[in-house]
Amino acid sequence: MSHEARSMALIPGLTGKASVLVCGASRGIGLALCTALLARDDVSRVWAVARHASAADGLLALAQAHGERVVLLDYDARDELALTALASEVGIACTHLHLVISTLGLLHQEGAKAEKSLGQLDLASLQASFATNAFAPILLLKHLLPLLRKQPATFAALSARVGSIGDNRLGGWYSYRASKAALNQLLHTASIELKRVNPAATLLALHPGTTDTELSRPFQGNVPEGRLFEPAFAAQCVIEQVGRLGPAESGSFWGWDGERIVW
Repeated sequence: MSHEARSMALIPGLTGKASVLVCGASRGIGLALCTALLARDDVSRVWAVARHASAADGLLALAQAHGERVVLLDYDARDELALTALASEVGIACTHLHLVISTLGLLHQEGAKAEKSLGQLDLASLQASFATNAFAPILLLKHLLPLLRKQPATFAALSARVGSIGDNRLGGWYSYRASKAALNQLLHTASIELKRVNPAATLLALHPGTTDTELSRPFQGNVPEGRLFEPAFAAQCVIEQVGRLGPAESGSFWGWDGERIVW
């Protein structure tokens, strides 16, 4: 992490220590975010949410190292009843979340496909992609909204550059592109509502770059040299963006490098 990022507040306007929730925390960028956040002095507690958080080796190691500063929560964000229970459990221990990061994403697993042509499209793949990539993050925001009403607060969801309509020159990946584009629209729309609820709140869609995770592994052969990132680097980039982007940028779409991405 750069010296500038280390000296920067976790989110704009933060004056004390932050309560943070990471959804999709058990591996990849989510686990790297939990690791980086717990290394900061201005983070009081991290709620690490995943379907099997309490059985994830990486999170168990963090819990052993950091004790009560990290809470492992087993919830499936695609299940709205689970999100209701998640918000209730966090709300008992915490009156305000300063930062929520959703790392939820699905490209080619669990029924989703990276389609190359219209002929490969099917309803099940589309539904699987939208359920994880678009519906789960916005429903997470819906249920955590009561914990984001105070100042300041940032909700950031990992999107993808391929979700940009204006930047789509290659085609393919129908379900993934469309679901990430839908996520961007949902976040932008929610940001308008949130300005009325909490003018100091910030909603962001962030592209972390192509990262060496299970999601990208089958497609890494096409990544230019030097542009395949380790999860720790991607996590640092995400933290840098949430640290510099405040309410004036709420509802916008940014890359790992601090460049704004066209919708």
